[in-house]
Amino acid sequence: MDKHSAKREFARYASLNMLGMLGISCYILADTFFISRATGAQGLAALNLALPVYSLIHGLGLMLGMGGGIRYSIGRGQGDKQSGDGAFTQALCLALFLGALFSITGLTFARPLAQILGAQGEVLQMSSSYLRVLMVFAPAFMLNDVFTCFVRNDGDPRRAMAAMLGGSLSNILLDYIFIFPCGLGMFGAALATGAAPLIGIAILSPHWLSKKSGFHFCWQEGKKAPLLQLVLLGIPSLVPEISSGVVIAVFNTILLSLQGDVAVAAYGVVANLSLVAVAVLTGLSQGMQPILSRAYGARDKDNLRHILFLGLIWSLAAALLMEGVLTLGAQPLTGVFNSEGNALLQQMASFGLRLYFIALSFVGINTVASTYFAATQRAMPAHVISLSRGLVLIVPMAFLLSKLWDLTGVWLTFPVTEGLVALFSVTLLWKGRDSFPQE
Repeated sequence: MDKHSAKREFARYASLNMLGMLGISCYILADTFFISRATGAQGLAALNLALPVYSLIHGLGLMLGMGGGIRYSIGRGQGDKQSGDGAFTQALCLALFLGALFSITGLTFARPLAQILGAQGEVLQMSSSYLRVLMVFAPAFMLNDVFTCFVRNDGDPRRAMAAMLGGSLSNILLDYIFIFPCGLGMFGAALATGAAPLIGIAILSPHWLSKKSGFHFCWQEGKKAPLLQLVLLGIPSLVPEISSGVVIAVFNTILLSLQGDVAVAAYGVVANLSLVAVAVLTGLSQGMQPILSRAYGARDKDNLRHILFLGLIWSLAAALLMEGVLTLGAQPLTGVFNSEGNALLQQMASFGLRLYFIALSFVGINTVASTYFAATQRAMPAHVISLSRGLVLIVPMAFLLSKLWDLTGVWLTFPVTEGLVALFSVTLLWKGRDSFPQE
């Protein structure tokens, strides 16, 4: 493939997946808007306390989908068509198993789990109701992630985008119906969110069920695929989601001690808008992954470097655009989720938005770098980048900066951490610029 064709393919994959991820991130954003209108600050706090569990479910689904998709695309680049069946079979079976565990846990331990996450009083009832329904639908979330990644890697990014957007739009519509006309509150919001991946799977099904699909369920082939390698290649996609949940839980704990439920509600606004912005950048990196993996499998060094360069340029452009919009629109954006007109909530969230989203340019660099290393089977640097930004640095940084500057320190934790990791990511990319990844 020449550079012009690679550029055109990159633009198609990246733009479609960015749009799709923008849509899928609206799962929680729609909940935030409608819940804020129906239940106010307490509902926002309850939703934010439940978000870590959603992040874990989605992260495990992405881990299986991205890990399997990388193995599948590398096999295609090497002319090994049979490897796709093995990767798909193992990803599918593991998604069903883990999803069933989440469902059982949600049915039996939703309330204790909500208490562990910090919910109390009326907020406890709201959080446990949301968690119970959300976790019951865990198999659907995880299967949808697996199918989306494989369909994208099988050369159909348009259908993958349609599935993500279709699920998101159905979620928004059902949110309104269940929360307001039906009066189901938090239960209705969770039910709408849980139905969305079912819509996505239905949209994807004509591809993966057809005989023309490059991957099929085949147990014998599944035994041949290295499960450990699939998981290791998918971990860089899991870590950001887990870290998102851990960070939300840690920030909630710190904010409860500083300013109480209002601060948690303010962070809920910031965190949910952050999910959307980061999802766009994640979508870009996931969109470039199939092209990177195929180029790697075909030993095409020039296109591998070219796609990496395009990914970095696109991510920086998208990040700067979103930073501008979120900074200039901090007041009206916060007001959308402040149905009670709470002045303190408005002030906290607006100020937090302006500081928190300084991080987006760094997030783009780190996400692209991590995906590049994972897509070329260099799991170690991908893991180091993901773990550094997700767990190793951000958690101690949150406690340190909150001690130094209280609420301002909490808002600065994200940009400081991502900035430090970005320096490390750029160093790794620069050092490896003249080398080609080895099998």
